This record gives sequence, C-alpha cells and structure tokens, in this order.
Amino acid sequence: MKRTVFVGDLHLSADRSDITHAFLDFLTHGLKDAEALYIIGDLFEVWMGDDIAEPFSQDIAKAIKSVSTLMPVYFIHGNRDFMVGRAFCQQAGMKILPEVHCIDLYGTRTVILHGDSLCTLDEAYQRFRRFRSIALVRWIYANILPKQTRLNIAAKIRQKSIKGNQQKHYEIMDVEPTAVDALLSATDCQRMIHGHTHRPDIHHLADNKQRVVVGDWYTQGSVLSVSSQGCELQQRPFSA
Repeated sequence: MKRTVFVGDLHLSADRSDITHAFLDFLTHGLKDAEALYIIGDLFEVWMGDDIAEPFSQDIAKAIKSVSTLMPVYFIHGNRDFMVGRAFCQQAGMKILPEVHCIDLYGTRTVILHGDSLCTLDEAYQRFRRFRSIALVRWIYANILPKQTRLNIAAKIRQKSIKGNQQKHYEIMDVEPTAVDALLSATDCQRMIHGHTHRPDIHHLADNKQRVVVGDWYTQGSVLSVSSQGCELQQRPFSA
C-alpha cells in the first residue's frame, strides 16, 4: 500500500549525534513503500544561514538527496530553521513549500504547516514571528550580518527559548482551537497535519474533521504515515 510520510521537529544539531544517526537510519530503512516525504519544520535545532552550515549538515543533505532520487521530498520552514535557504534545499533535493500548503491526500483535502502560527495565545512569540517573516529582515540576516554575529544570535535564541518555555503555561504553548477551526475553514480542508507542539496525537474534531500532530525526535523518532486507510503515528526507537 502506498503511503506518504511526514516528520518534523527533529532539531538536528552537532551535539545530538543520537538524533542524527536515528534520522539517517530512518532515511535508509524507514521509507519502504513511501511515495513522498514531507519535512514540516525544525529539521535543525537552529539555522542562521546556508553559508554557516555545520559540517554534520552536509551528511544530512547527502542522505536526503539520496531519498529525493526515489521520491519527492518537500520542506516547510519551522520556527528554528526559518533561515534554511534555497542553496541547502537544492543540495538536499528538497522542494520548499509555502508556510501553509494544501493537497489532496488520498481523497482527503489536507492542510499542512509547521504549526507555530496556530499558537496564538503566545502573543510574545507571535510578535517575533511577524517580525522575522518580513522579507527585508530575512535578507539582512542572510546577507548583511557577519557569521559570528548570527551564531551569537542563534545561541541567544536557544537560551531564551528554553528559559521562556519553562515559564509558559501548557495552554499557551499549544495550538488555539479557534485558530485551527479558522484555518480549516479558510482552506476548505478536512484534515490538518502539523508539528511544533511536540505532542503527537490524532485529534478528531467536529464535522468529521481531523488534526494530526507529528511529534519531536528528542527521545524517539516520531513518524506519521498516511495512506488511503488513514493516519498512523509511529515511533522509531533510538539505538542504545
């Protein structure tokens, strides 16, 4: 049976070789019968420009490129890797999709996104999100700021994110139901697939609609497999 596979929130980094190895193993052995792979944001823990990619990311690009010779690989930016550019995506054989993308998935109209835009109760983050989405801001980050400055900013973003998330209530960090309903209605979709919250689950909504959340890869590999039979969340254990 043919299927389409979704992953997100891998947060790959040089200091988490276990996640890198698990992802490489998944790319080699976990895509049997798949006809497309979607990476829906936060492939990397932080990314401040294709020109300062860490050496380990070249192995990631080569592995994804190998998969792209067998099936299309699609990429949606997350909140940590919004600076991933066309150069890296071309190297990895990935096609960049818009932040919100709709497809007919085995007869079910489905909207796909990273998910951070749905956390509307986190007003501070939404202000930052609007700021970094400005084209001029992204261009300055990529072309004007020195490499070391961008690396320093990346380190501060990670520290601030960890500290800030520890102080936020559970509800603020999750998606807001009215935002979910509004997007499903605006896109005329029956199903939504997203990540970002690190809370894998299949939520059954009113009017037979569905919200599917792909989990993170901090302690295990979270994979969503979608076929004509429906959705299945799978876990790929990390090697000891």
